[in-house]
Parts: sequence; C-alpha cells; structure tokens
Amino acid sequence: MNKPEGQLNKFTRSWIVSFQQISERALGKETGQQLWKKYQSAFPIGYQTQVSPRYALKDILHLEQLTTPKHQGISLLKPYKGIEHYRLHFYSQQERFLDEYIPVLENMHLRVIDQVQFPITVDGTTQFIRSFTINIATSECAPLSSVNSQLLKTIQVILDGKSENDALNKLLVLTGMAWQEIDVLRAYRNYYLQLGHQTTRDTVHHALINNPRVALCLFKYFEARFRPNPEWDDPVLREEQALFPLRLQLLESMASVSDINDDRILRTLFNLIDATMRCNFHLRRSLDDYFVAFKINSLGVIDMPSPKPQNEIYVHAVDMEGLHLRGGKISRGGIRWSDRPDDFRTEILGLMQTQISKNALIIPTGAKGGFVLKKNGLKFSPPSSSLETREAGKKAYITLIRGLLDLTDNYIDDKVVKPQNIVSHDDPDPYLVVAADKGTAKFSDIANAVSADYQFWLGNAFASGGSHGYDHKALGITARGAWKCVQRHFRELGKDIQNEAFTVVGIGSMDGDVFGNGMLLSPCIRLLAAFSGQHIFIDPNPSDNDAPFNERKRLFELPGSSWNDYDRTLISNGGGVYFRSDKDIPISPELKKWLGIRYKLLDGESLIRYLLAAPVELLWLGGIGTYIKASTEKHEEVGDRSNDNVRIDAINLGARIVGEGANLGFTQKARIEYSLRGGRINTDAVDNSAGVDTSDHEVNLKILLTGLQKKKIIADYQPLFISMTDEVC
Repeated sequence: MNKPEGQLNKFTRSWIVSFQQISERALGKETGQQLWKKYQSAFPIGYQTQVSPRYALKDILHLEQLTTPKHQGISLLKPYKGIEHYRLHFYSQQERFLDEYIPVLENMHLRVIDQVQFPITVDGTTQFIRSFTINIATSECAPLSSVNSQLLKTIQVILDGKSENDALNKLLVLTGMAWQEIDVLRAYRNYYLQLGHQTTRDTVHHALINNPRVALCLFKYFEARFRPNPEWDDPVLREEQALFPLRLQLLESMASVSDINDDRILRTLFNLIDATMRCNFHLRRSLDDYFVAFKINSLGVIDMPSPKPQNEIYVHAVDMEGLHLRGGKISRGGIRWSDRPDDFRTEILGLMQTQISKNALIIPTGAKGGFVLKKNGLKFSPPSSSLETREAGKKAYITLIRGLLDLTDNYIDDKVVKPQNIVSHDDPDPYLVVAADKGTAKFSDIANAVSADYQFWLGNAFASGGSHGYDHKALGITARGAWKCVQRHFRELGKDIQNEAFTVVGIGSMDGDVFGNGMLLSPCIRLLAAFSGQHIFIDPNPSDNDAPFNERKRLFELPGSSWNDYDRTLISNGGGVYFRSDKDIPISPELKKWLGIRYKLLDGESLIRYLLAAPVELLWLGGIGTYIKASTEKHEEVGDRSNDNVRIDAINLGARIVGEGANLGFTQKARIEYSLRGGRINTDAVDNSAGVDTSDHEVNLKILLTGLQKKKIIADYQPLFISMTDEVC
C-alpha cells in the first residue's frame, strides 16, 4: 500500500469512528449503534471528504424521513473548519437534476458556487443527496444565519408545490419575510395585473425587489390592518395605534424610490391594500390548506378602469386564481371555469354587466365569478376528458367558494354575525349566492356542501340548481325562454315554426343543456349543420321524417354524447361528422352547392367559417364562445382567442334570425351591425334570461320556505318547493 492510500484509509477509519461516536452520543448507544451499522459503508469517499460526521448524522436523519419517491427534504449546513460557505442539501429517493433546483435558488437570490450529487446506497436501495455550496447574491441581503429557518421553510414549500417559484421570493433574503408574507404581495401583484394596466409581472417584481424596504412596509401595513386584536376592535384605536404610524413609515420609505414607474406601482399596491375591506390571511396563515382571499371596495381603487363593481373578492392559491364581482349587496350570477388566465377579470366583468341587465326586473343587480387553473402544465380550460384536469377544476372551485365564505357574514338567530378572526372595515354583508356557468354546470351540490360546512344561513339556496334545486337541463328552461324569442322573430315574418319546416345551423352539441333542449323544441327543425368544441356535424338535406329528431333526442339522453355518436346511416348524401381539428375534410357536391365552396378539401376551421356564413333561416347559439364580430373590430378586441380562427364578421352572416341560448356569441358591435343590415336579433340579456329568472325565483323561494321551516310553520319545505316548479317556469 502506498502512502496516499494509507492516509486515505486512515482518514476514512477516523471519519467512520467519529460518525459512530457522534451517533451514539446524539441518539443513545442502542439507536446510534443501529444507525451506524446501517450506514457505515454507505457514504462514498467524496462525501466523507466534504461533509463532517456531525453533518452526516443530520443527513441520515433527513434520509430516514423520506416516505415516497416524490417527497424531498432539505437542510442547511453551516460553515465549519475553514469552509467559509453554507451548503444546501436536498434529499430524495430518486435522482434529481439541476434544472429542478437552479431556478428555485436563483429566485431565492442565492448564488451557487459548486454542486455535487452523492448516491447513498443501503440494503440495495439508493437515495440521493444533492449538495450545493451557496452564498447570497448581493451585499444588500440579510446574512444567511439570520434567515436560515425561513429559507428552508420557503424552499420546502416550493418543492412541495405549496408556493410559487418566482422572483418575489428574493424578498426573503432582502427583508426576512416569511413565504406566506411574500405570498400576500404576490396575491396583490396578480390582482393588480388583472386590472388591465400596461404593466408586466417583471415590472412589478422590479418595483418590489429594488425597493425591499417599501415591500416590507406594505406587508406590515397590511398585517396590522387585518390582525385580529381585541384591543383594536375599535377602528379608531387601530388607526391611531397601528395604521397611522405605519402609513407614515410607508410614505417615508416611498420617498426613497428613485424610479417613477416603481413609485407608481408601489403606490397602486398601497391603494389596493387600503381599499381591501376583509382578508383571511390571519385565519389561514398556518393551515395546511393555506390560500389568500381579500375583499376589495372597488370604488376605492383609484386606477381601476370603469365600470367598477361595488365589491369584489379575489382568491389566490398556488394552483388557482379566482374572482367574484358584485354590482351591489343583493346580486347574483354564476361561477365559470375560465380559459383566460391573463385577463379573466375582464371576461367576468363583461359577464357581470350582462347579468345586471338580465337581473334588472328580477333582483336589484348582478354578479359574476370565475376561476382559472395555473399549475403543473394543466390547460387553462373547462373540463376535458382528462380526469386530472376535472379534479383540479373541482378543487379550484372549492377553494374559490371557501374564500368567498371566509369573508362573508352569516345570519344566526336572525342576527348578522361576522366571521371569526376576520377584521372587517365595511358594513354587514351576509347575502352571497352563486350559480352554475361554463364548466361548472354540475358543481352546485359541491358549493352547497361547502355552504353546509360553514353552516351558512342560506343552506342549499347558496347555489341554485343541484339535487335540491331546479335542474335547468331537465326543465330546459333557458332553451325554452330563448325559443319564445325565436318564435316571435319567425311569427313577425309570417312563419309558424312549430308547424312549418325551417333550416338551422347550430353551435353546440346535443349533450348540452341549451343546444340539446333547443333542438328538440320543434318537430319541424331541419338541422343542416352544427359544430361544437370537438366536432362538425353536416346533414345538407335532412330527411323529412322523424328520424333526425329522434336521433337528436337519443343523443340528448345519452350521457356524455357527442356528434361522433350520431348514426351515420341517417345523414343525407354529402354530409358526415368530422373533427374540428381535421386538416383535410372532403367537400361534397351537396356542400359546394349549398355553401358556394370551390375547393375539394377544407380544414375544419375554414369549414366552420363557411357554416357561419351559410344561407339559413336560423343560427342557434347553444355553445360557448364569441363567433361573430363587427367588421370594424379586430379579433384581439373580442377576448376569445380560442375562436379567433373561426370567427366571422356580422356583415357576412347568412342567417335571417339569431337565437341566443348562450351568452356572448356576438360582440355588441356585431349585434348592431347584423341588425342594421336586416338581421333579427335581440339584446344579449333577453334570449337566455329565463334560466336566470328561474334561479332567482329558486333562491328567493328557498329563503322564504326555509325561514318558515325554521319557525316550524311548515314541517319540510322541499315538497312545497318542488310543487311550485311549473309556476316558476
């Protein structure tokens, strides 16, 4: 044996002996001996030369805590014996790669000096330690010794998928803020970006990260504004003892901001915090199901573009964002699963305005809510065939509902009771109801179950529909209301569509509520074509007998049906069922004659544009999307990017009449343009208002009847409620 090998063996024996002694001293002789025997030959020589036996024991204890392949642990090793830098160790049961860690460390404002991965094999099973030598990136940061606990917690929640990995995490080493505290600023950042300002996420990051003192002051002001403290129950005392001094401190720190854009953003964030009436941060800060919800007095936001709701509640979680806008205290409207993550507030605000028009003769004003998914590569879309996406949507919906109820007052014994541990800067506000909308048609029972958990006074009147309410699809109420409008249009043209045949092109599929019910409301419908999100159905010369009607009825009653389930033997020559995504669809002579097409082949999107412009008596809107714009509008102005490639101008529309069973099929300018050239169409709040009317009656009846039941005037309100169905509809 040569001299270097002898020295190495001597070092290894010394390291192992030290490891044994430290294990027995720290864990007791019996436990330490067992651990030493298990791991004495597991550590490679490279590990022994870089990690002391004392820290090796720490590593082992972390490895012992790993329970699943996805689970990861983390620890921070302090400098020792001439090693001047900290080492950050990650523990896992499977091999990990640098691209999983480097973005996290960069966003923590840490500089990586070197890294190495150690495989630790025990009893044939290999676990891994990924070791990084780190230092803080700038001298303005706090020393790692003062933030090491918060640093480990923050990295751990990011690895566990409980917090976002973005540049705002630099505030931890810049200010010492905990990850939940940083997340409050992240929530306000996201809400701010939804207001439509010409500001990017990176610009907001620049303002906060380059002015960490202001960022910390913003959080301190927020924290004091909503901290439950019996001594501050009097708003005047809270203002004098906490808020006023912190406001002065915040304004003083803002005086040092040199960049005018940073100053504008920071002052807007301050305004948003000051306009916040309630927040559940202190309620959920330490809970496993942590998320942030805050209620904004929209009228108090200086830079919010008009129109402004009266109030809105924003809900922020790592895997979703949601919003609920209300035009007034007594207002209602549906919750939708939005596919517009960048501007879903704009979408919901437009729908709230429409809802206000619909509700004008029913209840004082309207509301609307929605949510988006934002994690793990899931598509920002309503339910698809993916079970994972559907479950994520349900989870996001539940989070939104819980966020709303966290901040809403309750009625107990006819008295308004505020939520526990929620500081309120507004008047009592116990009225909150929701309804189904795009992507949430089957979620009413879920919402009412959450309402029951909160013992909310509205019970199952909180969400209309569901198993204890009026089933809109079974009643066909929205389609029936829209059909009355269609009948009137035709009657004014001298045609009775219940007894005379008429041609239709439709948007939707037979499994849908509005489209499916609508296409069964007259035996005289000659459905020439329809398209949904997935398929295109074409029947250029449908049979005069009952076969097409009966086949549509079969699909309507078939759960989860699509146009692909349509019996091909019933389709006339030249027709068929195609995928909307098809590149080459053969164009039959019948289609060429009807639509004036010269081509032999068309892709699905081009064919849809021809169908929208087809000469037909009725265009029946029963599906989701905005398909008609004005010739003066750009597609970008419409706000429905998923249908940009199929949308046409109103001047090219070939239908004489439009029936709007669904919302937002036309832009407002398109509606005017189509009407001016002789098309027959109502305002967007008329055709499909019957469903809204039914839901409003349902909620009001339940409030009345459950009140009578609580007073024991009636034994069970449900039979009486059900008996009123025909009168309500």
